[in-house]
Amino acid sequence: MAMKKLALFSLLLNLAMFLAIVLAIVPKTTGEGYGGGGDDDCGDLLGSDLYKDICPEAEAIIFARVRLAVFQDTRMAASLLRLHFHDCFVNGCDASVLLDDTDNFVGEKTAAPNLNSLRGFEVIDAIKQELEFVCPQTVSCADILATAARDSVVVSGGPSWDVQMGRKDSLTASKALANNIIPGPNSTIGNLVAKFQNVNLSLKDMVALSGAHTMGKARCTTFAARLRDSTNPNAPEASLEFIQSLQQLCSVSDGSTLANLDLATPETFDNQYYTNLLSGEGLLPSDQNLMTGDEQTRELVETYAQDISTFFQDFKDSMIKLGRLGPVTGTKGEIRRNCRSVN
Repeated sequence: MAMKKLALFSLLLNLAMFLAIVLAIVPKTTGEGYGGGGDDDCGDLLGSDLYKDICPEAEAIIFARVRLAVFQDTRMAASLLRLHFHDCFVNGCDASVLLDDTDNFVGEKTAAPNLNSLRGFEVIDAIKQELEFVCPQTVSCADILATAARDSVVVSGGPSWDVQMGRKDSLTASKALANNIIPGPNSTIGNLVAKFQNVNLSLKDMVALSGAHTMGKARCTTFAARLRDSTNPNAPEASLEFIQSLQQLCSVSDGSTLANLDLATPETFDNQYYTNLLSGEGLLPSDQNLMTGDEQTRELVETYAQDISTFFQDFKDSMIKLGRLGPVTGTKGEIRRNCRSVN
């Protein structure tokens, strides 16, 4: 009997230690670390600790699902981060990017920047399904996207930041805006700056957020212009060996072959992306243009390549600003039961 009691005590102690570890590593959402801010006053309607009393399990559920998804597919970290970015750029962070097309509704999934490109929808579905079981119609899909983006960075070795909560989910979407406003892989510096400024994000935000390309992959079709750089004297700086490796990779492809955005540490959130740009090894033309198209962007690239702490801080601040873009609040939106459709 004494041995059984000892075994039971040991089991309970191990369980308590496990829970303590889990609770310790789940990123916390508070208002103390807020270091960014957009020009959009709508962001002021967001707050911290929104779910502390009404759904205290929310953040732990999201973090656990994200960690599992990234463990099963390391590329998923970049995919979830990109989902949030593409959502926020079109009418703000309102989960419009998650809405499916129907017979009488056209969403954003078939827009050129998103079609056959965005992924991770099933991860958001799984998170939403679990949250609906625990806290029905409490946590919005838009807040799930914002939190999952942060957690994707954290589980990949990057920084954490305070996710402001309180977004509602949109009732509409805009394929036209998605086609026109989301920056493309061949964008010039002027085009990139204009599109970021259009949503109240600065040149510095643009360079910092571009650092998300330290993870993930891109199809050969998105960087086809880089394949011609070895023979183009006016092309952005390029490593000849790097370009030749891309040419070889894509020569036997129909354009759908994937290349790592960061060849050195493709599954880790770090500042290697900027180091790659210094040596002419940016995968997308828009990436390498940060080094050649503008003196201000070049200086920021050099700073981030040399100082990972500065990059992490600026990235956190810019992600907070991104997350505050034009959120739907109050009666203008809803909390969807299913992220793929309005209630």
